[in-house]
Amino acid sequence: MIKIFRQILKLLPSIHSRRYYSPSANFVKRKFIVGGNWKMNGNRKQIMEIMKFLDKCPRDCSTDVVVAVPSVYLDFVQCHIPAHIHVAAQNCYKGEKGAFTGEISPPMLMDIGVKWVILGHSERRIVFKESDELVAEKVDSAHKHGLKIIACIGETLEERKRCKTEEVVTRQLGVIASTFKGDWADIVLAYEPVWAIGTGQTATPDQAQEVHKTIRCYIKKAVSSDVAESM
Repeated sequence: MIKIFRQILKLLPSIHSRRYYSPSANFVKRKFIVGGNWKMNGNRKQIMEIMKFLDKCPRDCSTDVVVAVPSVYLDFVQCHIPAHIHVAAQNCYKGEKGAFTGEISPPMLMDIGVKWVILGHSERRIVFKESDELVAEKVDSAHKHGLKIIACIGETLEERKRCKTEEVVTRQLGVIASTFKGDWADIVLAYEPVWAIGTGQTATPDQAQEVHKTIRCYIKKAVSSDVAESM
């Protein structure tokens, strides 16, 4: 796991905010975000190795770095991570409290200083059968409690083979857009090419950009031009 962080974070000195033409505001800066999702991996010893490495890494104020940590280690990482690195939970529920065994709530994350959360990850959608509607409700609830959200969308290999990419992505995004009424500046839309994960296929930058264009076009219609330009 630490090898992956070395490979990603050594790129930071060469990353700069790009400028894009905007009809309404001349040029718009889009801030870079580098995210590392640990999934169900790691232990205290490995985490401390990563913390030491992160502390020595170059810092770039034009780039946000976020690490998504298993819930059992969130508080531990919060206590040891360098101040310029953000910590994210990998999931949370839509409720504040109650009889939801095994879940964690947005207020719990805020209580231990965690300000970010991943929602709608493909593994949550596929393995744990989370619906578009549940993901959207979780996004809205998390934001209402002050969290910044990395909202994941993306199509499977079967869906891509059936030329359903645009349909799937806009469907997932549409449910979020119709449910979420907060500030879109607090949401990062993360396109996951699920079809290229563990399938032996690779998503090229051009393929990703095609979907990014679809996302921006949809956001422009469903939310606003300014929000679309900023993404």
